[in-house]
Amino acid sequence: MKIGIDLGGTKTEGILIDAGGKELNRKRIKTEKNYDGTIKGIISIIKNFESSFGNVESIGIGMPGAISADSALIKNANSIWLNGKPLKKDLEKILSRKIHLENDANCFALSEAVDGGGKNYKLVFGVIIGTGTGGGIVIDHKILQGRNKISGEWGHVTLPNRSDEEKQYVKDCYCGKNGCIETYISGPGFASSFNLRFKKNYDSHKILEGFKENDPDCRFAIKQYTDHLARGLSLVCNILDPDVIVLGGGMSNIDFIYANIDEALKKYVFTDTLHTKVVKNVHGDSSGVRGAAWLS
Repeated sequence: MKIGIDLGGTKTEGILIDAGGKELNRKRIKTEKNYDGTIKGIISIIKNFESSFGNVESIGIGMPGAISADSALIKNANSIWLNGKPLKKDLEKILSRKIHLENDANCFALSEAVDGGGKNYKLVFGVIIGTGTGGGIVIDHKILQGRNKISGEWGHVTLPNRSDEEKQYVKDCYCGKNGCIETYISGPGFASSFNLRFKKNYDSHKILEGFKENDPDCRFAIKQYTDHLARGLSLVCNILDPDVIVLGGGMSNIDFIYANIDEALKKYVFTDTLHTKVVKNVHGDSSGVRGAAWLS
């Protein structure tokens, strides 16, 4: 049996699967937005599973950010209370066993590569467009971490070909830079840009409702969002040239994307023909937690 934990900024979810990937149990709790509370939440899920099924040796955790190769501390997490903390070391000390800790976008990409939208493809780029914007690279079912363990972090590259108008309607990224792709295509970033432009107070769900009701501002915003997404993904295609791009996170549920992203991408990718597929995830919210379980 394998336990996977998806540590998010809002919720922490655990899954128990057998060797074939069959789900045996699942539990979801609210994430405490402090370090000690986060650890206690993870431990409570593991103990809940093991009280019913016995001890499990294989535990994988997907989380925002990465473990620094130099300090072994968490870095680059948008759940900022984790940054600078020895999360892996502390969990292993409490549980007295090895913990596999990996970036949540890498877990998502691994899950979709094994038995999801990227199944049967060699090179998979997994995208999370939700509260933040992340990515993971999987080659032959192996996560590519990179020397600095930041491979796939396309959300903190500047959106290409920004117009003066696009520079005006965006807030600085939490990373301290301006123009990051995350500030345009994450759910909060998308809503923020919309509200700055149209002087409204909408969240992404309300914008999508307005799109379906033919509100002109909302229709403009969704079309522009798809173009922003295509511009960002064109960088990935030009550098990585993946077989398939699998979209996940809340913003991946916008149907308009899949009907229009191929044509939008073709305008920006440096090729005469584009064979890379852009597809929706198969496992939905479970992709991250399933990928965490597949880490070992």
